[in-house]
Amino acid sequence: MNARLGAKTTAGVTVVEIDLKANECQQFLLRSDAHHDSTSADQAMEERHLKEAVARDALICDIGDLFDCMNGRYDKRADREHLRPEYQHGPYMNRLVDVAYERYRPYADRWLLMSPGNHETAVAKHNDFDLTQQLYSRLKPHAPLLNLGKYQGFLRIHCTRVNRTVRCGSATIAYHHGFGGSAPVTRGVIQTNRMAISYPDADIVWSGHTHTEFYLSIARLRLIQDAIKRDEQIHIRSPGYKEDTSHGSGWAVEKGFMPQSLGAWWLKVWIECEGRNYIVRHSLEAAK
Repeated sequence: MNARLGAKTTAGVTVVEIDLKANECQQFLLRSDAHHDSTSADQAMEERHLKEAVARDALICDIGDLFDCMNGRYDKRADREHLRPEYQHGPYMNRLVDVAYERYRPYADRWLLMSPGNHETAVAKHNDFDLTQQLYSRLKPHAPLLNLGKYQGFLRIHCTRVNRTVRCGSATIAYHHGFGGSAPVTRGVIQTNRMAISYPDADIVWSGHTHTEFYLSIARLRLIQDAIKRDEQIHIRSPGYKEDTSHGSGWAVEKGFMPQSLGAWWLKVWIECEGRNYIVRHSLEAAK
């Protein structure tokens, strides 16, 4: 783990400061919609990505629906047949947190951001129990970089060199767990036009929720210090780890949902020197 790291969250903005040497990069695992407690969750793929995050020395960011939590007392979709054995005994909400803590504890030291999705906010509304807050509180003593985010917010990555004495620039991510339906035709891409207007200062706009996946670049002309500059704002959607249409039966099949994508994104951030100036660069790779 890079010892030259620091992170904090203020008013919905999580700021992480990374001191990078020449030819060095920092990677991030950008994930959402794990639904890890669901019988339809691909826990093997999720575990593989978490272990790969360790191998890559990557920081982990999760923007919601880490829990599926659909077997609560007030959930009309509750079905005991779709309940994993580890949740069959004891208070259901407490067991969700206990099992999640054991699952994610080995990776807590590299967890940077944890925010709620619509599944967690629904539980908080109907059960007065905040799963994200509870898991955050359990993991925080083992996770010095962990920050509790909101349903939408910003992640700003400041890059420095030479023990933080030279500030080189930053990369800004606007995140929103997501909204709307599954969008079987557009895959949610149509929302990027609204989000580009809502987040004009972001280099990357990241959302989840619909269990679809896309990477889209929107080119822009900007006036910076009386000069016209061209840049690109990248829009990504992370699909998550739940696929509940392949069983041939169940709520998703009856609703006619399309087969769902699986996975997350790897973000790589590094510094390049152009003349006397340092430029922060980034790239994205699908995690499959």
